[in-house]
Amino acid sequence: MQIRTVTAAFAEIACTARTPFRFGTTTVEGAPLLHLRVRVESVDGRSAVGAAADLLVPKWFHKDPARTALQDQAALRGSAEDAARRCLAETRPRSVFDCSLGMHRDLVLAHAPAATNLLERAFGPSLVERALIDATCRLAKKSFWSALQSDLFGIRLDTLLPGLGEIDARDLLPARPQNSILLRHTVGMLDPLRQVDAGTDDDEPCSVEGYLRRHRPRWLKVKVGQGLEADCERLLALASLCRTLDVDPGITLDGNEQFASMEDVVRLLETVARDRLGAQLLGRLAHIEQPLSRALTFDAAANRAIDRVRAFAPLVLDEADVLPTSFADALQLGYRGCSIKNCKGVFRGLANQALARAHGDSAFVCGEDLTNLPLLSLQQDLATMTTLGLAHVERNGHHYFRGLDHLPREVATAALAAHPDLYASRPDGSIALRIDDGQLQCASLLGIGYGCDQEPFGELMRTLPWQPLD
Repeated sequence: MQIRTVTAAFAEIACTARTPFRFGTTTVEGAPLLHLRVRVESVDGRSAVGAAADLLVPKWFHKDPARTALQDQAALRGSAEDAARRCLAETRPRSVFDCSLGMHRDLVLAHAPAATNLLERAFGPSLVERALIDATCRLAKKSFWSALQSDLFGIRLDTLLPGLGEIDARDLLPARPQNSILLRHTVGMLDPLRQVDAGTDDDEPCSVEGYLRRHRPRWLKVKVGQGLEADCERLLALASLCRTLDVDPGITLDGNEQFASMEDVVRLLETVARDRLGAQLLGRLAHIEQPLSRALTFDAAANRAIDRVRAFAPLVLDEADVLPTSFADALQLGYRGCSIKNCKGVFRGLANQALARAHGDSAFVCGEDLTNLPLLSLQQDLATMTTLGLAHVERNGHHYFRGLDHLPREVATAALAAHPDLYASRPDGSIALRIDDGQLQCASLLGIGYGCDQEPFGELMRTLPWQPLD
């Protein structure tokens, strides 16, 4: 389908965390949830509205210690506005894929590959891309799944990532839409492990013990990078907790760029493995995500011990996945995985999944979170993950922020009515993510649009304070 963007508008919702979330050196206690709304027209004059959203998380897209959180958020807004203006300036109707490719080429690839802010520059194009996907799905009256099946977006993966040959995006999809996905619970650096050390002023647990008892997640993602002694103590305490509760969840580790070399990662793993319970915990380790800074990820000296790390678990690219060729370079280095996040681009995620399949040798993609909050950010990301058939996905927004409390009440109520498999009412009348035996049910995300049914989508369009882009 050929479309052009005729209007764009932004709105924000201030979101306050119920408990602070620390990753790397950054602690998040709240952030704005940025929304983008676009109207597109097809060549036959029909029009539709689409939207997307993302939390403006500081110090992930661009880790500049000289900038404040407010400056980081302003830069992300600027990236989104630049991308929207670039799209509005294109008067010739084009496929969604070509619109996305044009934004990425002009706003990201036009800069030096070594630039430290490429993820930040790519944030805006990814947000616009998702809004265009949503609008085009609504124009064609298709779900994201059926839109991919019918090649509605005009995807040419080999254009995005040369070398993929004739791989068709439709060949990457499972045989049928996936109706559920296992949740991988995030263990942030400040999260108390045991209930005795936690306090909460609502009816959701704050401790890892509380979550294991109530929601029974089958996977945990543990943030590391506080130094050898602190990391070892943390992992061994988690191993002890799992023994106490008689549970054995799968584990992934996330270094968030905090390790100086692979030798440092090996020291951590070997130290933990010398403990009996620690060895059992690492025996369930599925992957290790982005231990080195993006500046050192492809540095030969920093990677001398990569094979010793791989003896414990495969390595996954995340923050260093800044260019279409980054995953291919990482595979040559010895990495085996790459994270998929909507904030890095939906079509880029498809290309990386295609590359993993073409490469073989146990290469894979995995679903990681960036504090996706309801409505659009969470649901669109889940639509991507389930459409691609991933077995489990990291989720963290639901326990660092309180349910759907940040949304206007009419939006949250409409979301519960339209997506009762994904959300549930609490005893106090508030609405939260529904987690049943460690998994999320997502069948309702297969309606028209990109993961969001028309009623809550319409309420969101009516109630947010939209400001047209000048």
